[in-house]
Amino acid sequence: MLSHKDRPTDTRTEDKGITLAEQLYECMFLLDSSRYAQDPQGTEATVREYLEKCEAEIVGLAPWQDGKLAYEIDGHRKGMHYLVYFKMDGSKVEALTRMCKLSEVVIRQLLLEHEPKLFALMTQQFEEGTGPAPDDGEEVVAVASKSRGRNDDDDMEDDDDE
Repeated sequence: MLSHKDRPTDTRTEDKGITLAEQLYECMFLLDSSRYAQDPQGTEATVREYLEKCEAEIVGLAPWQDGKLAYEIDGHRKGMHYLVYFKMDGSKVEALTRMCKLSEVVIRQLLLEHEPKLFALMTQQFEEGTGPAPDDGEEVVAVASKSRGRNDDDDMEDDDDE
């Protein structure tokens, strides 16, 4: 039996096309809306640059929604939501977060890690060339309320039982 000193230090192994250290991510970037309106390619290039510096492999990206924010964030009342799916070593998350916080283009970002099956389903639209369609915001709210696992009707039923 090998002791912990005799084991190899690099524990990365291939598993379904990704290494154990490599994770599957979805990131929603909130970008400065006025910068995006003036220079969409340059703004997208900035996001790509941050991901390339973190050695991320971009699977798909698309603008999602541009509009008024629910509340002011760092002086911004409008923002462009920009959706990106990518593969990246999990140890690079901190570096990506740091770059986004120091950026004049990125206002905020939300990074989610996905399981391989879910990631494949979500990125399938990019492989087909359709990409996500921008929303008007109403459906986003409906999806978010369903993701809680309960809806308002469930609360009403609970009240009737008491």
